[in-house]
Amino acid sequence: MIDTLDRVSDFLSLWLARLAGLFLVAMMVLACANMTMRAVSEPIKGTFEMMGFLGAVATGLALAYAQRSKAHIAVGLLMKHYPKIVRRLLASLTDLVSCAFFLLAGVETGKWAGFLVKTGELSETLRIVYYPFVYAAAAGCLAMAFVLFCDFLKTASGRVES
Repeated sequence: MIDTLDRVSDFLSLWLARLAGLFLVAMMVLACANMTMRAVSEPIKGTFEMMGFLGAVATGLALAYAQRSKAHIAVGLLMKHYPKIVRRLLASLTDLVSCAFFLLAGVETGKWAGFLVKTGELSETLRIVYYPFVYAAAAGCLAMAFVLFCDFLKTASGRVES
């Protein structure tokens, strides 16, 4: 079962990272177009707002892949001095607490997006609905929680060296 969850986690995180890459490319195109338009005539209206939305989505969707790749900062300075069982226990606990945090963040962000749908709130400058961006960020947090849960299972079962 852990192997199946790990494969799903790998597939999901890779797919979301590729999607995040597309949002990053969109940000680059928008920024370049805005700079070009600024030099030629006037800047593109709402660029700052769209860069914020696209950046939030790109960051949220890339979280799970960064965790899978172990690209996040980890402080293990003192960990090497503890016995293996203590390291494994602490790593498992860290994964579980982090999983709970991102699960809560994803659920609450999703609730906020639902609230934005109900109220029909629009963005300030462009006057567009922006709840899809919030839902995407929530999905990124939930994917991160799933990857952390898989890491917890692997660490707690001893499949991964802590």
